[in-house]
Amino acid sequence: MTPKDLMYSKEHEWVRIEGKEAVIGISDYAQEELGDITFVELPDEGREVKKMEMFATIESVKAASDIFAPLSGKIVKVNENLTEKPEIINESPYEEGWICRILVSDPGESQSLMSAAEYDKYLKGLEE
Repeated sequence: MTPKDLMYSKEHEWVRIEGKEAVIGISDYAQEELGDITFVELPDEGREVKKMEMFATIESVKAASDIFAPLSGKIVKVNENLTEKPEIINESPYEEGWICRILVSDPGESQSLMSAAEYDKYLKGLEE
């Protein structure tokens, strides 16, 4: 089930806007494709990221995958729990498994993200 209150990128990141900040993680589809996650390289707090810039890496038993910033901004918090328990992303990709929070520098960039319905349609296209 794709949460309706989030926005999604074609690279399978999700975004939850909370005031001037955005919480970012990877979708359930992405974590399923990766398989059992074994390591998360978190971005540095205070780092400025540009939209579509690689800012984190997730390693699994299957592969390593780069995570791209769905919005530009300054990383204000990272989910330190993922350092000890990266599998949280597999267990709870939309709640406990968030990767970081950014202070959004250009709110207009969110217009390029997909709604849950658009993301579901995008996923159906990938499966064909």
